[in-house]
Amino acid sequence: MNKERILSNDWKDVIGEELTKPYYLKLREFLKKEYATDAVYPEMHDIFNALHHTPYANVKVVILGQDPYFNAGQAHGLSFSVKPGVAVPPSLRNMYKELQEDIGCPVPDHGHLTKWAEEGVLLLNAVLTVRGGEANSHQGKGWETFTNRVIEAVNEKEDPVVFLLWGASAKKKMAMINTKKHLALTSPHPSPLSAYRGFFGSRPFSQANAFLKEAGRGPVDWCLPNL
Repeated sequence: MNKERILSNDWKDVIGEELTKPYYLKLREFLKKEYATDAVYPEMHDIFNALHHTPYANVKVVILGQDPYFNAGQAHGLSFSVKPGVAVPPSLRNMYKELQEDIGCPVPDHGHLTKWAEEGVLLLNAVLTVRGGEANSHQGKGWETFTNRVIEAVNEKEDPVVFLLWGASAKKKMAMINTKKHLALTSPHPSPLSAYRGFFGSRPFSQANAFLKEAGRGPVDWCLPNL
């Protein structure tokens, strides 16, 4: 996990010092053992893809997830996203359904969200790795400290940003956000268990674009072409 590879763009200047702190060095040692002895997702070179694909200067929207998908071949370092050719997970299917209802985007034939990341949507999980088949298995190992620093850094941006906080875990980050400058939209999680409790009909995509336009930042093109 070369430091230059971890933070290869302007994130290096913003949060690079995190990589030298005791909590991160301890996390790194834990991950070395995990990757050596277990199936861990995403692949090591994909862990920081959210930061690679969305430079700090470009962040317009943050979509916060919890931890990566834990089945082989799914996770690739972007929250809610899966690799091309992988079946679209249920929560993402519900996101697409709301996206179609909200702004009319056709439902794509894949779950690969790299285009969103390149549009300025930071697809950040609170925990960036997981042991295969064991949800939340890397919680409490240090990732939360690192990703909280990422959220704090985005909050410090001069440019207004939209935070989409879906579900109880994500809503806890509200306390870190200056809502006089930024827009934080909360709703139930898009998972099948809770989507009908208020995620459907919440119109997060059109609200985000309206705020960005008003702020002079330009909207996100949320529509995804078929692969």
